[in-house]
Amino acid sequence: MGELRLVVNEVGPDFGAVGGAGDLRAIVGALLTYALIVAVLMLVVSAATWAIASNSGSWHTAQRAKVGCLVAIGGAALTGAALAWANWLLDIGAHL
Repeated sequence: MGELRLVVNEVGPDFGAVGGAGDLRAIVGALLTYALIVAVLMLVVSAATWAIASNSGSWHTAQRAKVGCLVAIGGAALTGAALAWANWLLDIGAHL
């Protein structure tokens, strides 16, 4: 039969096109990590608040906790999209 090849696509920005790429990589990585940690913690706290408020009959607090869950999910999605945005910006910077 044929040779089985494993193709691994690395997803990440091309920092070789920018001077000081090592420092930029460390800064972007740290910011994305902190943002994802905060989003997950916010989701956990909001979900717990939503559950407790719904059980106790505090519908106003439950509604606000629901909004907090949506904001946390949106923040995590935007943080994930920041990598694609950084790729795009670095690609445009390399062509200028």
